[in-house]
Amino acid sequence: MDFQKAYSPDNLRFLMEGLGMTLRLSATAIILSFILGCLLGVLRYARIPLLSRIVAMGIEIIRNLPLLLIIFFSKFGLAEFGINLSLFWAAILALTVFEGAMISEIVRGGLNSVEKGLVEAARSSGLSYIQTLRHVVVPIALRRMVPPIVSQFISLLKDTSLVVIISLAELTHNANIVMGQDINIVFPILILVAAIYFTVNYVLSLAARRLESKQV
Repeated sequence: MDFQKAYSPDNLRFLMEGLGMTLRLSATAIILSFILGCLLGVLRYARIPLLSRIVAMGIEIIRNLPLLLIIFFSKFGLAEFGINLSLFWAAILALTVFEGAMISEIVRGGLNSVEKGLVEAARSSGLSYIQTLRHVVVPIALRRMVPPIVSQFISLLKDTSLVVIISLAELTHNANIVMGQDINIVFPILILVAAIYFTVNYVLSLAARRLESKQV
């Protein structure tokens, strides 16, 4: 094992460029998947005839497909229909659709966890359905949803490593290129990449715990 060669300035710079792409990919996908997940979760909770069933069916289909397959579809499948996305936006589309479906179930579960008595009390006090949802149900549900949603965001960040399959230059992709230079630097690079993923995810976990403690 050659740690000195593995951690040369050029290799570290290349890995940091990959980390930058991983963070940009994660941040964009987290924002978009959260918006999509909230929208789909509320539609399922509202039980709108036909529409809620269609949404439920779509969510179940996405949740039961491997993310890797969705990444392939977003990059190569859509191209068959004349939709040629860049590597970055193909990865964003796949992550947003997959993680949005996961988050929608967390949102629906959080909304359903609000006691019916509170909802009935709000409605009997004169609040409309939308006002009850906005002022009573959503604030309570959001506090209960924080831990599972943050766990899903951490999973999303780790899932970004799968886009190596379409050659997007994120952290895992760049690590593969560096390791291909010399068999003696494989282990040091793996250790460094694992430490980077752990640090980023651990910071996210700590932020979530702090947010939870403020809400209690």
